Amino acid sequence: MLASLAFVLIHPHATTPLVGASGAISGILAAYLLLRPCAKVSVFVLRVVVRVRAYWVIGGWVLLQLYFLAAQADDGVAYAAHVGGLIVGAGLFVLMRPSGTALLQCREQPGEAG
Repeated sequence: MLASLAFVLIHPHATTPLVGASGAISGILAAYLLLRPCAKVSVFVLRVVVRVRAYWVIGGWVLLQLYFLAAQADDGVAYAAHVGGLIVGAGLFVLMRPSGTALLQCREQPGEAG
């Protein structure tokens, strides 16, 4: 809901309906980045699956959302809701995380060296 509010604040005269859960998913991405920034995730690059640290994948996606928001892309995607979801998700994760949960710590998991 707060991601949708961010969209409305940035685009108060928009008449297109907001459909989907991308703002909430953006919040989950922010929480994951705060919890496990160095975890390796699988991504497709030129039809090949590669393992890359989460901060590269999510960070790149965040930069892309900010670019399209700044460029005022008119492609039907609610980039403001994505950015709002990121901000709200990060804030809520920091406030609601279980006690003793460290943020932004990189620790090697078995098989994740490199």
